[in-house]
Amino acid sequence: MAEVIALVTPVMDVLLQLLMKEANSFKRLRKEVKSLKDELECVQCFLKDAEERSEKEDMRDGVKVWLNQVREEAFHIEDVIDLYILHVAQHCHSRGFVGLLRRTARMFKALKPRYNFISEIKEIKASLREIKDRGERYGFNSSAPESSSKVTELEHCGIRLGSLFIEDDEFLDLHSTRDELMTSLVEGAPTRTVISLLGMGGIGKTTLVRKAYDAKVVKAHFDCYAWITVSQSYNLEKLLGTMAKQLCPEFKIDAIEELIGRLRNFLETKRYLIVFDDVWQVDFWGVIKHALPSNGRGSRIIVTTRNDMVIAACQEDSCHLVKKLSPLSHEIAWQLFCKKAFRFKLEGHCSQELEILSLEIVRKCQGLPLVISSVASLLSTKEENVSEWQKLNDTLNSQFQTNPHLSSISKILSLSYENLPSYLKPCFLYFGMFPQGRSISEITLYRYWIAEGFIKEKRDKTLEQVAEEYLNELIQRNMVQIQGLLWGCVPNRLCQVHDLMRDIILSRADELNFYKIVDGKMSIVRGKCRRISIYNCENDCMKVNEISGVRSILLFNIDGQPTDFHLDSWFEKCKLLKVLNLTDIPIEHLPKGLGYLFHLKSLTLRNTKVKRLPKSIGKLQNLQLLDLMNTPVRELPIEINKLQNLRHIYGFSYKRTIRFCFEELQGLRMHEGIGCLGELQTLEFLEVSNDGTGIITELEGLRQLRILSIYKLTAELGATLCASIVKMNHLECLALVSNSEAEILDLQAISSPPLSLRILSFIGRLSKISNWILKLSNLRTLTLLFSRLSDDPLKRLQSLPNLEYLYLYKAYDGEEIHIEEDGFQKLKFLELCDLNEVRVIKIGRGSLPLLEELRIGACPQLKEVPSNIQHLRNLKIVEISEMPMEFVLAMQPDGDQCCWKVKHVPNVWSWNKFERDRFDAL
Repeated sequence: MAEVIALVTPVMDVLLQLLMKEANSFKRLRKEVKSLKDELECVQCFLKDAEERSEKEDMRDGVKVWLNQVREEAFHIEDVIDLYILHVAQHCHSRGFVGLLRRTARMFKALKPRYNFISEIKEIKASLREIKDRGERYGFNSSAPESSSKVTELEHCGIRLGSLFIEDDEFLDLHSTRDELMTSLVEGAPTRTVISLLGMGGIGKTTLVRKAYDAKVVKAHFDCYAWITVSQSYNLEKLLGTMAKQLCPEFKIDAIEELIGRLRNFLETKRYLIVFDDVWQVDFWGVIKHALPSNGRGSRIIVTTRNDMVIAACQEDSCHLVKKLSPLSHEIAWQLFCKKAFRFKLEGHCSQELEILSLEIVRKCQGLPLVISSVASLLSTKEENVSEWQKLNDTLNSQFQTNPHLSSISKILSLSYENLPSYLKPCFLYFGMFPQGRSISEITLYRYWIAEGFIKEKRDKTLEQVAEEYLNELIQRNMVQIQGLLWGCVPNRLCQVHDLMRDIILSRADELNFYKIVDGKMSIVRGKCRRISIYNCENDCMKVNEISGVRSILLFNIDGQPTDFHLDSWFEKCKLLKVLNLTDIPIEHLPKGLGYLFHLKSLTLRNTKVKRLPKSIGKLQNLQLLDLMNTPVRELPIEINKLQNLRHIYGFSYKRTIRFCFEELQGLRMHEGIGCLGELQTLEFLEVSNDGTGIITELEGLRQLRILSIYKLTAELGATLCASIVKMNHLECLALVSNSEAEILDLQAISSPPLSLRILSFIGRLSKISNWILKLSNLRTLTLLFSRLSDDPLKRLQSLPNLEYLYLYKAYDGEEIHIEEDGFQKLKFLELCDLNEVRVIKIGRGSLPLLEELRIGACPQLKEVPSNIQHLRNLKIVEISEMPMEFVLAMQPDGDQCCWKVKHVPNVWSWNKFERDRFDAL
């Protein structure tokens, strides 16, 4: 034994010495990386400042090249830091004697990478010094303006003159609101009233207000009036001086405080009209209002803006009218186009040979009056032949950038982007990653923004809540349009940007090397890039070549065979990937190499054919989102429970049919141990078995859960689940699906429900509406499917103060539904379907005042129109499906004596299961 120890001791001494050297080497490397992180922070601040300045100034080409070099070096720094983090993760230390041996083996393996890191860091620092010297050598001094402002005051004035001065014979009352606006100016209460016109750039706000402002009847009504163009960067003193000169030329220009006082005293005895056109800053009204007395003489103030937040700042009392302008309808857009394009010929009518082409051009303009007018005016100067017009149509998007007759459009729309705060710009640019015309759900946007690191933490708010604030601000600025709602466990908004705004996005993204768009049958991506979006490709859609630094890959509309997608090659070479979206890709499995993607935060496999996940997924310690919607994956590997940063799991599939069917729904099975997933916020759909008490109990430890959906719930598991739900203080959405249509969901044991619940769904039998449901003051959406209640559920539910959406499907076996007087004060949407015994629907006076949409379907005993439906004045849509002929005829415009009850409803639709396809087309 002594001899063995004598032999081992020198070896151990050598190993210890080597380990000490390794530790010193590692400390040195860690110090160098920390220094590199500090350098990166400084470089990013410099680039941010330079980019903000570039929005306001025209930079020389040399400066742009130099800034790109700085940006490329910043990318290089990010790569080295992320590779270092990956290196550390792959060489984490083990303990004990065996650990010592493993560390020794790793030490020799890691020596070369560490020297490589140190060498690369030295090269980066040398490169930065060289770039700095080059900038000084050629005078690229970013602290001083390189040239004049990008949009000078004269240019800005010129851009707006076209909107201000339009001849009467060229004007179309595009929004049918000029007369309405004039009426608001000369009639109404004597109280000072603020009238706000809101809409995106080019929508026609200035033109509309100018036509009303210049009307003789308007100017004759007021003692004095003034038109002030405010713009993005206004000078308050000059603005007040301009206003004073228009109102009273004798005014002397004094200091701001004195000038405000003089204006206020002058206007105190006057009925005045002031227009503030093109307001951008939220704090504008807080200052200017002090010069505008509320004198009870019928004075009016008009504000035009692109930003909802400006409107909110002006809204101090009830005397505030808001008109939001929307894009023109196709009919009015066509009228405007013809009036402009054929103003010199054909008396404003389109020739037959140009009609199809003209309609295509109008469609591309997407209802923006400024764009329609500009394009049509340009076409009016061209010969009327198909080839000439086709050439313009084919290059229309690029023409907005290069054609001097159309460049003002891009400048006007670009102002919205340039005015964005820096934290919103990358979020807005991300819309360009998606194919043109594609609507994106808000939840999808939040996932990507968070994974990309665009969302910054705020105290007492989740990253998802901050992301929602960012999106709302983009919507309020009228840069993102809401296209509708996507219904699911959680209804979420569908978002889209105007095609012209998308062109601006792509242009800016290209300048910043923000991402590359690959659109074609066979594409090879070369050069450094951070993000890649690939769509409309076939076969092997991307050759991996020099893209080791890519952070995001999004794929759309990809065709091919499963063998065409070399994911193992991607995973091996794209080790710094953070976002991977493989939605709809025809792949059947994921390679083990998935575990290489240590930095991966978002993995989307939605609508793929992947059947199981590799165990190596347990190595993805940074994974935040796993989307397995509509895949054959039925069970998650136990390694999932190691992913302590996982925030969202989506995993159910459902074969959509007209009628819900239990057998078509499938959830995800998970192993016990999910209580370790402390960051989990979304879990849908968890499929439980009859002996699932353990996993149900573990749910109570997931205190961050916001969305929970459980499938195959039995009555026996109900009591255990109730105990867990009580402890979920942040729960906002709960969906519970029973094991079968006959299984009763017993949830009476919930004594103190989470008051944060906004969305609640029950699919399965209920013995009654539980009292705890009536305590949910924040509940917005309630769905009852297959509940088979014996008592009228609407009687119980109508006291919920904030309920907006209510769905009942096979939920009630009684004969009468009675909505009592003043019930459902906030309800906007009501669906009553497959209520086989219902014969009468009574609607009490004063109930459902906000109801916009009513759907009634498959109620065979219901022959009469709901009583008092004529009093639902806010109703916009009534949809009837598979109803008795007597009921359908009563709802037709030319039906029997009851038809007058729905004459106030703009849209009344009727269909049966054989007409569904036709209905969808309508």
